Amino acid sequence: MDINITLLLAGVTAGAAPILLATLGETLTEKSGIINLSLDGTILLSAMAAFVIAAKTGSTCAGFVAGGAIGAAVAAVVAVFSIQLGQSQVAVGFVLTLMTRDLAYFLGNPYACTQGLQVPRAAIPFLRDIPVLGDVLFNHTLPVYLSLVLIPAMWWVIYRTPMGLSLRAVGENPDAAFARGCRPGLIQYGTTLAGGFLVGLAGATFSLATKPGWGRPQGAEGTGWIALALVIFGGWHPVRAAAGAYLFAFLQVMGIYFQAWLPQVPSQVFQVAPFPLMIFTLLVLFWAQKESVQDYAASRPHLKRLIALLSARAPSALGRPRKTG
Repeated sequence: MDINITLLLAGVTAGAAPILLATLGETLTEKSGIINLSLDGTILLSAMAAFVIAAKTGSTCAGFVAGGAIGAAVAAVVAVFSIQLGQSQVAVGFVLTLMTRDLAYFLGNPYACTQGLQVPRAAIPFLRDIPVLGDVLFNHTLPVYLSLVLIPAMWWVIYRTPMGLSLRAVGENPDAAFARGCRPGLIQYGTTLAGGFLVGLAGATFSLATKPGWGRPQGAEGTGWIALALVIFGGWHPVRAAAGAYLFAFLQVMGIYFQAWLPQVPSQVFQVAPFPLMIFTLLVLFWAQKESVQDYAASRPHLKRLIALLSARAPSALGRPRKTG
């Protein structure tokens, strides 16, 4: 099988959309110091709800609204238990991902393998006629365009606006941010709900665009955990996290080609290969942050730049409940 570069890149752009939406949503949430581990189950529940609502109403728009609302609702539970009740974000998120996963399969069982709606492609006039770039960037569905636009938009909000400055301050030290006039609880609520909404949109994108339909398995299983890993891979920076999402999508698409090139190798090998590769990448990032490695690279300019690129630090208050009463 020969590789059509344009087709490959277009497939990566489209396939990365749901992963990218979930990754950007969690990046926004974690920047404020809240970690939401419910992503995997939330994606499945929102995918099921979006598919069912779209089929019942005849509107994919209604499906996306339902998916986003469910994502925000699940995130709200994490926020309430962490901000109001001071409970462990990790424990609550883990329980929620199991509950929402089982709930998605249970409630969605009557609708498994039934016919539903699919988001139509919305090619952008004139731009779609640009050689190569037209097919890669301007011949997709609306959720794909949204995922592309969100990358610079989120970077600008986080790093170039007063609201983003407050957000980062809360993620580093909520008490100090409060002393300087910020409202940490309100900021964390807002970012957690907004991030959850994006995660819900990721689920809707799966069942209405990327892998249309609903069933068990749906095809989105494991995406939430990958999104959580990509947040770390991206160093809690939206652009780097987006690059990780596209890298993961590239590995998934390349798996299709490897199946054709190496038919003697079980197809399951190529399907799961991106996951251990992401784990290996996280280990490299962890290694790059060790003090001994950074000391070794200090006198080697090229290695120092590479280590600086790989280094990342989580928000200081990440995962630490702060009961506001």
